[in-house]
Amino acid sequence: MGLASCVVNNFMAFSVLLLCFVSISIAAAGKQVQEEGQKLRFGQNGEFKIVQVADMHYANGKTTKCLNVPFDQEAGCSDLNTTAFTQRIILAEKPDFIVFTGDNIYARDATDAAKSLDAAFAPAIASKIPWAAVLGNHDQQGNLSREGVMKHIVGLKNTMSKINPPDAPGIDGFGNYNLEVGGVEGSGFEDKSVLNLYFLDSGDYSTVPSLCGYYDWIKLSQQLWFQNTSAKLQKAYMSPLEAQKAYMSPLEAQKAYMSPPEAQKAAAPGIVYFHIPLPEFARFDSLKFVGEKHESIGSAPVNSGFFTTMIEAGDVKAVFTGHDHINDYCGELNGIQLCYAGGFGYHAYGKAGWPRRARVVVASLERTEEGTWGAVKSIKTWKRLDDEHLSTKDDQVLWSKSSAGNKRKESVVLTRSSS
Repeated sequence: MGLASCVVNNFMAFSVLLLCFVSISIAAAGKQVQEEGQKLRFGQNGEFKIVQVADMHYANGKTTKCLNVPFDQEAGCSDLNTTAFTQRIILAEKPDFIVFTGDNIYARDATDAAKSLDAAFAPAIASKIPWAAVLGNHDQQGNLSREGVMKHIVGLKNTMSKINPPDAPGIDGFGNYNLEVGGVEGSGFEDKSVLNLYFLDSGDYSTVPSLCGYYDWIKLSQQLWFQNTSAKLQKAYMSPLEAQKAYMSPLEAQKAYMSPPEAQKAAAPGIVYFHIPLPEFARFDSLKFVGEKHESIGSAPVNSGFFTTMIEAGDVKAVFTGHDHINDYCGELNGIQLCYAGGFGYHAYGKAGWPRRARVVVASLERTEEGTWGAVKSIKTWKRLDDEHLSTKDDQVLWSKSSAGNKRKESVVLTRSSS
């Protein structure tokens, strides 16, 4: 699905002109690409910044026209505006990581899916910033199968995308994987994952005969993989008592909880990325979210239970999706933030006058008693609009250690008072 609105004519001219300088400019602004096998890491400022790009809907470049833009902007607007926006936001935010959450190309309108993918991801590749992608419901509608699209993505430069986990050979879909983000280099947490990123393939369209034509959902095999992965990551930070309950040997427990040079006292927070929103995204009204809702929720017609699976896992703090281009809100449900990015690409439906946008997420570390960087203390977000000033809006804290602690205390009080 997609989003809306172009920018003023003179600004569009600037955007296209910017293409001439992209390789040099972005490479200078971006962070150094990770060496093969090296994991993501927080910067020396104690932050890890992610830019989420949803629904580029890239097709054939300059010959592909924009949708839902003001009439006076139609003639000069194409996929190149999507490219220019990607370049501008990388230069402005200088992220540590870029995530593309599906419908990266609109394959029905792409003459060659591989070339379209190359063009869509070109700014990220040129920036030398690590990036990852999942698939949407339109990526496979050209001359590459869904598996073929993911294989092509995995073969591109600087990507940390994976086709599927090697320990889950029968998993549904293509593009289910996790990435660990290590602490600051030189700190006691440099070899520990202090932030866990999960990526899942939410599918395209249902293959169940009675649900033909409806959107797909995250299957049981994927949920089992997620559960196992989350549990494995959390075991690394169990307390001795928790380790005993998990039937870990004393040696395993000591290695997990007290592994040098610093013990991490709680499991790392998790963030989940996929394309099609869960039915739970419809559980909010305008008083319960931050952002805008301009269309109905395009979720699957059945609830596969993945939201409950994430609640039970206990480490997920936020979920980020695309698919519904003119929704860009975040709402909290049962301790998990459910967030839309808002549509990014110009060859996608939208709302004229409502600028295309991207979501930025920043995880920040706490200071230890020794004055070095420790574990994650907060996760915040905002959106960048593709207008003349690359405006930001809706700054909010999605999760923090202090608020999580307060909620646990409130829960204890409520439990005691009701007993």
